[in-house]
Amino acid sequence: MAELGAHLTAASAVDDRPSIFEAVAQDSLMAALKPALQHLVKVLAESNPGRYGFLWRWFDEIYVLLDLLLQQHYLARCSASFSENFYSLKRVPTGERRQQPLATAGLPKRQHWKSLLLLVLVPYLKGKLEKLVSSLREEDEYYIHPPSSSWKRFYRAFLAAYPFVNMTWEGWFLIQQLCYILGKAQHHSPLLRLADVRLVRLTAEDIQALEKKSAGATSSQTHSIKTQVQSAVRKALGGIAFSLSTGLSVSVFFLQFLDWWYSSENQETIKSLTALPTPPPPIHLDHGSGTALLPKLKTVCPLCRKIRVNATALSTSGFVFCYRCAYNYVKAHQRCPITGYATELQHLVKLYSPES
Repeated sequence: MAELGAHLTAASAVDDRPSIFEAVAQDSLMAALKPALQHLVKVLAESNPGRYGFLWRWFDEIYVLLDLLLQQHYLARCSASFSENFYSLKRVPTGERRQQPLATAGLPKRQHWKSLLLLVLVPYLKGKLEKLVSSLREEDEYYIHPPSSSWKRFYRAFLAAYPFVNMTWEGWFLIQQLCYILGKAQHHSPLLRLADVRLVRLTAEDIQALEKKSAGATSSQTHSIKTQVQSAVRKALGGIAFSLSTGLSVSVFFLQFLDWWYSSENQETIKSLTALPTPPPPIHLDHGSGTALLPKLKTVCPLCRKIRVNATALSTSGFVFCYRCAYNYVKAHQRCPITGYATELQHLVKLYSPES
């Protein structure tokens, strides 16, 4: 009887594991949400740089703050991240082999904070590192360093080592997923292993407990101002989370449509549909915002107010500057000095006159 009970316990522990498809799908859910929000913010920033430009410049920091609030809400309420709860999963401590706690009980404090940091901080730092590598590659292409410059040697060594570091990181995840498929590991992701938790499916008791907790929070009466403020914040986070959950199906279809619309195979179709007359020149920002005024002479650089040297145009706006002026300004501000349009170093275009 004891052997039979142990066998049933082991079988139930295996049965509550999510499949690799569920585990990978919930991982890719948040990865698909960020590009959609980033595209939306970019459209707003390009339509009105003066009002929405800061959203584009500080997008990563604003997103990580919202992600922190969202993941904290779900970890405290459901013992799962937003995407894990969407797929009816929860987190339990790795060594928990007896009766599993309900999802409403929450994780132990240590696992809770480790899960929160790994859910939010690791993707943020990884994105920042990728942007740093991209900017260093652009600087290596567009900026001239002396051959013996220490900075040149340092970031060239860094750029040479980064692909191997990234390959090791991705290979770690791949090996962990293969071990999970073969039943040799309890975690499909190294981040879960570092957080000392594993994923299991929600049970009927978990769902009933979550419904009761939601109903109790709605019917509870609050009296003090502090309690009312906390309740209002929880309701706001719950409303945002509910909106994200209910609108996610439509959002996935919309993301797939955007992916198809902006794919390289569809570029010829887009060009034929958007073959419109040349638009009027862009409207520059208000003079009080610190932008340069256009000089009367067309051969004068709007930034240094001298005759242009190495004329360089910004492909985002069409205005022409000295190369050094345009490079330094774009590198410092990531926008056109006249229009405020978001601009990167690869948007600098060298102009060659017939005299040269």
